[in-house]
Amino acid sequence: MKKQIDLFDKKGEESFRGEAPLADRLRPKTLGEFVGQDHLLGSGKILRQAIESDHIPSMILWGPPGSGKTTLAMLIASVTRAHFVAFSAVLSGVKEIKEVVHEASETWKYQKRRTILFVDEIHRFNKAQQDAFLPHVEKGTIILIGATTENPSFEVISPLLSRAKVFTLRALAEEEVEVILKRALTDPERGLGKYATEVEEEVIQRVARIANGDARIGLNTLEMIVLTTSPGPSGVRKITTKDLEEVLQKKTFLYDKSGEEHYNLISAFHKSLRGSDPDASLYWLGRMIEAGEDPLYIARRMIRFASEDVGNADPQALPIAVSAMQAFHFVGLPEGTLALAQAAVYLATAPKSNALYLAMQGVERDVRELEDMPVPLHIRNAPTSLMKDLGYGKDYKYPHDYPDHFVDEDYLPENLSGKTYYHPSDQGFEKEVKRRMESWKGKKKKKTT
Repeated sequence: MKKQIDLFDKKGEESFRGEAPLADRLRPKTLGEFVGQDHLLGSGKILRQAIESDHIPSMILWGPPGSGKTTLAMLIASVTRAHFVAFSAVLSGVKEIKEVVHEASETWKYQKRRTILFVDEIHRFNKAQQDAFLPHVEKGTIILIGATTENPSFEVISPLLSRAKVFTLRALAEEEVEVILKRALTDPERGLGKYATEVEEEVIQRVARIANGDARIGLNTLEMIVLTTSPGPSGVRKITTKDLEEVLQKKTFLYDKSGEEHYNLISAFHKSLRGSDPDASLYWLGRMIEAGEDPLYIARRMIRFASEDVGNADPQALPIAVSAMQAFHFVGLPEGTLALAQAAVYLATAPKSNALYLAMQGVERDVRELEDMPVPLHIRNAPTSLMKDLGYGKDYKYPHDYPDHFVDEDYLPENLSGKTYYHPSDQGFEKEVKRRMESWKGKKKKKTT
């Protein structure tokens, strides 16, 4: 078996750190340096408490690229002083797993040091490979930390999933990426601080936006800009948006330093869609693409628009917006721009309704402000005899047993009985939805009279 590298062994670290990419060199060494994921690592949060108390469970870290999954696993090993072994599911199999488990047993036997086995892209392991972990996770021979960008509910086998805690990491916010970029510029040992640089604030903002929540992309872009910009007569590398454009090899329309133009353009695009103006929608779409805006950000805004401003007036709006995002993700620039344009024109010319948006606002308000009443007994699930004896599911009326597959029934909790959130408009398909709902209300009235 190849010798496993302890990523926190100082000699091993010195051997490759100097030549490593910026994103690797700048990995935080303490929890205090970690940026983002406050819902997991903030003061008092469950994962932070587990790390600080040295009660680490086997876990699955689920999140997008560059959100800190590998870094977090390495930090856990560092804080707990565990032996850290990492390998990729792409390159390793059951044989390697057995070798790691044997080494973990020996490490515990002779050093009383636990082993954290970090498996990147764990979703790429097949069922047999994942099964190989089970007995060793159960015995505690290894602490398994798996990282995946895919939904573990579908990609990780149930027995393993039941023995591991799933922690969901979020894409970093632009502000969080900016913090990491600025740290890179000022750190003289691990970062770019050894180079005398003056970087326009607008460059930092643009790089953070281009990163799209992926710190690795942001750091790689920043490193390339700094290293490819020649020092001036004073020895200082003055980095402007023009330098960024050259690195990106594309023309950009400059956003102002406060980011106002970014929000102005997306606002103009959204309002043009809402105002049913396909020409203006295409223009603002083109402006944003040319300015270097992340096309997937534009696609996400169109998906939001499809539900917020079109809704059930045209139920095809949402799948078309999602398809445009998937098409762009598959094709990329420049060809993928046409898919975004097609979706924009469809959304602009679709019938409009904000009934769903208003309905959810009402729901969110009541969920926050009203008492959480229990689920009515007649619509509760009753999988056990005890639950049936307690009245769960009693007198439930199965709609398919009634004419028109509808029966007068109360589905809301007692304090919201009769409440109406969704008021469909007369636009497009929602007109038909409104007719159906009025028909059902008529049957309820007929029953009471």
